[in-house]
Amino acid sequence: MSRLLVYLIPLLVIVVFMLMAHFEKRLAHDPTHRGFFERNGTVLGIVFIALVAFWMLFLVVLPYLYMVQESFHPKLVAAERGGPKDMLTLEQYRSFFIQPTDGEVNTTHLWAFFFSLAVSAAVTVLNFAICYPLAYYMAQAGSVQKVRLLMLALIVPYWVNEILRAFSLRLLLASKGLINQALMGLGITDAPVDFLGSNVGLYVGLSYAYLLVMMFPLYNAVESLDKNQIEAARDLGAPWWRIHKDVVIPYAKPGIASGCTMVFMLSAGSLAAPQFLGGPKTLWFTSIVYDFFFQAFNWPRGAAYAFLLLAGCIALVMLMLRLFKVSLGETIR
Repeated sequence: MSRLLVYLIPLLVIVVFMLMAHFEKRLAHDPTHRGFFERNGTVLGIVFIALVAFWMLFLVVLPYLYMVQESFHPKLVAAERGGPKDMLTLEQYRSFFIQPTDGEVNTTHLWAFFFSLAVSAAVTVLNFAICYPLAYYMAQAGSVQKVRLLMLALIVPYWVNEILRAFSLRLLLASKGLINQALMGLGITDAPVDFLGSNVGLYVGLSYAYLLVMMFPLYNAVESLDKNQIEAARDLGAPWWRIHKDVVIPYAKPGIASGCTMVFMLSAGSLAAPQFLGGPKTLWFTSIVYDFFFQAFNWPRGAAYAFLLLAGCIALVMLMLRLFKVSLGETIR
């Protein structure tokens, strides 16, 4: 009975998302809209549904159900699993707020949680500031040849493994790295700058890792904007900043929301960049989750922490979508 109740939680979340999708569909009702099987054909439609169902069931729902179930149980040795000590408990979630050892507030993990979310939000804003002008140029102003070269320059660095990229950035930003040597050689600084200790490497590494995740949705959204609208606004005497504020950004809002959502979620769950590029005092929440799983072998507490991180990210994303008046369906349009 207890495990049945635990399984009901993700099922309730799925039902809520289905209701939200149904509600959005009613709001955006199109009487000329053709059905799914009319657009794709019966055979292809069944194949699509089967592939999505397989992906959802075996790669999303079942692993998460197991993790949810695990997070509501105490840490026990294998011989005690399923015995009288294996009871449903909220102790793993409580330990996030109160330390089990001394009963004090768990400031270390709370700080790591909110620090990870805050840095992820800052990285999202930084990525948008970098990608928006580039996406606009590629979609509206650049020639085909220049766009291809720029796209190639963006994609090729991602052929390198993520861990190797993080190590190479660490070598560049280290005290005796290329950047510090150049700064001292040019006489700009007298001593090495501690880029890694001040988390500059963390911001650079996370922004670099998810640059394309922001770029592609932005480019697709801006590229579909009719250039005549921009020309019309320009002919009416609108300054460049007003064209972007009133024409481009409102039109590209779904692409912006999609890119920001993906960058934020991926940054909050990142592991390699924070471990290699974070400062000595930086504690990333995903590293704590990793340690519970593979260092302490405390899978119940690791699962509870992982779901707290997931819940925090989803809550923040839904709040931002609400504030900027973008529906969940628009982010995947």
